[in-house]
Amino acid sequence: MKVAFNLLVLGAEISAEHGPALERLKALGYGGVEVPVFSGDTKRYAALGALLRDIGLSAATAGTVPVEANPISADPAVRARARDHHKWLVDCTHAMGGTIIAGPVHSPVGHFTGLGPTSDELAWCVEAMRSLAEYAAPAGILISAEAVNRFECYVMSTMAQASAICRQVAHPNYGYMFDTFHANLEEKHPVATYEVYHREINHFHISENDRGVPGTGHVPFAAYFDALRRCRYDGWLTVEAFGRAVPELAGATRVWRDLFEDQDRLFADSIALVRREWQAAGERVAVGGVPA
Repeated sequence: MKVAFNLLVLGAEISAEHGPALERLKALGYGGVEVPVFSGDTKRYAALGALLRDIGLSAATAGTVPVEANPISADPAVRARARDHHKWLVDCTHAMGGTIIAGPVHSPVGHFTGLGPTSDELAWCVEAMRSLAEYAAPAGILISAEAVNRFECYVMSTMAQASAICRQVAHPNYGYMFDTFHANLEEKHPVATYEVYHREINHFHISENDRGVPGTGHVPFAAYFDALRRCRYDGWLTVEAFGRAVPELAGATRVWRDLFEDQDRLFADSIALVRREWQAAGERVAVGGVPA
C-alpha cells in the first residue's frame, strides 16, 4: 500500500516554506505527495524534488490545463499551446523526480461551451492525450487523466467516457484516475464501476463527498477498499481534500467554506482511515482472483 497526499490543500506553489508540513506528512506515514504544477520552471521543481527526496517522499504531479492552452479548442493555435503546456508538465515532473501526472489534463476545469463534447473535440482530446503519453514515455512518466464531474468539465466525466478515450489513445503510458468524489456524483454504482474499469485505472483518489476529511461523510470507503483488494490495486492511494488555499481552484470547484477544522487532523485522520480500511479489507477479502 502506497499512500500519498495531494498538496493543493497547502497552496498552488509548493516550496521549501512548506517543509514543516511535508515533514509532518512523512512522520505520519505518507510515502508520497501530489504536487500542483501550475507555474514555474524546471529549476524550481528540481529544487523541490531534492527537498522531497531529503524528506523521503516520492513525487507525483497534479496537472491541469488553462483555457488559453485548451487541448480540445477549435483553434489550432490554442491546441499547439496545449501541446507545449503538456510538454512543460512532463519536463517539470521529470525535473522533480515524479513518476505520474494526474489530473484533468484533457480540458480546462470550469470551462464550458453549453453543449456536450463534439466528435471533433473528442478526436482532438485523443490526439492530445496520445501526444502527451508519447512525450512522457522516455522519462518513465505515466499519465492518469482525471474524469471530472459534469459541473466542472464536459469532455470526460464518467469512467465510461474515460475508458472510451483510453482505448483510442492506446498507449502503455496512458491511463486514467478513479476519484471517489467525482464517482459519487457521476456513477450509478461507483464501487462496481471501479471494478469494471480497474484494469485501465492507474491512480486512485480518496476524497469525501464534500471534499473534506475522508471518513466523515457518506462515501463507502469500506466497500471501495474491498474492491481495491479484490482487484489487487498496487498504485498510489492519494488523499485529496480541498480548502480555500488556491483561489482560482476554489472558484472552479465552488469551495466557499472551510471543509476541515485543522490541517494536522486532516493529515492524521486521513492516513488512519486508509490504514484501517486497507487492513480490514485484507481480512474480509480473499485475494485469490481478479474480477473479469
